[in-house]
Amino acid sequence: MPRREFLRSAGAIVGGLALPTVLAPELHAAPLKSPMKLGLATNGFNSLTNDEMAQLAADAKLDCVQLFFTQKDSNYWKYNRPVDVSAVTEAECHRIAKAYRSRGLEIQALGVYANLIEPDEAEREKNFLYFADMMRIAKTMNVRMLLSECGSIIVPGKGRDLSASLDERTWPRLVEMTRKLIPLAEKHNVTIAIESYFQDLLGSATAVRYFMEEINHPCVRALLDPANLLPHNTLEEMFNALAPYIVAMHAKDRKLHITPGVAAGKGDLDYRKYIALARKHCPNLPLVLEYVSPQSYQAALAHVRSFL
Repeated sequence: MPRREFLRSAGAIVGGLALPTVLAPELHAAPLKSPMKLGLATNGFNSLTNDEMAQLAADAKLDCVQLFFTQKDSNYWKYNRPVDVSAVTEAECHRIAKAYRSRGLEIQALGVYANLIEPDEAEREKNFLYFADMMRIAKTMNVRMLLSECGSIIVPGKGRDLSASLDERTWPRLVEMTRKLIPLAEKHNVTIAIESYFQDLLGSATAVRYFMEEINHPCVRALLDPANLLPHNTLEEMFNALAPYIVAMHAKDRKLHITPGVAAGKGDLDYRKYIALARKHCPNLPLVLEYVSPQSYQAALAHVRSFL
């Protein structure tokens, strides 16, 4: 589809997009009623060390983490910005990974969240180099997935500049940057999982589907966070459009017509339906809790578990 037509359609409801008749084999491998794995994103736990974070997750009988470098002893992550991760040496990679794997936890992915649509060319190159460094770290840690959004134009003190973030020039920048990352992803044997957000360029299930089709590469897939698409799509529309591309899922919530996300159970997302659709389309993938902290994760986890 031409870019101009996409931009006219990006906010549209996905409706009846046709799907391939055969999904990826891994999506069908597990029985419908098999136990669903659960995990935590570590970016809400910056008061803990990696050992403390791993112990908390193990005590909660979780299966995995999405690891952000936000813990007290590995504080290198900033949202939508490049970060110097040169201190994450091979020895540091092994130390951090051991904290989780020694407790039986899988590190499903590393959180990157670079700005792939940065308009300044020099700054965009910094984001690319940061992503490349994180791929090097992922390979050293034997992690096979990196997470990111497409990025946003954020004005300090004011927040997202929606006009700049949705400008028609951002689409070719996103495609160019993604294609530039693909050879590195192939080299390091990693998948880039792109998370959508309703106020970004990839703001609907339709937009994400068009992006996946244009990139058309197995190293680029989708992270489904239904709370981020709730203002624009039903759960059925999300899975109908994206099921063949989903490699990761988040579990948080959002009140309709309210911008900030909240912990699972605090918003309007229908978790009974979400989990039923996840079991149908992506039974092997864990639900990873996000927007939780040491004080709030237990209530969110109990809410999710009540529907398993």
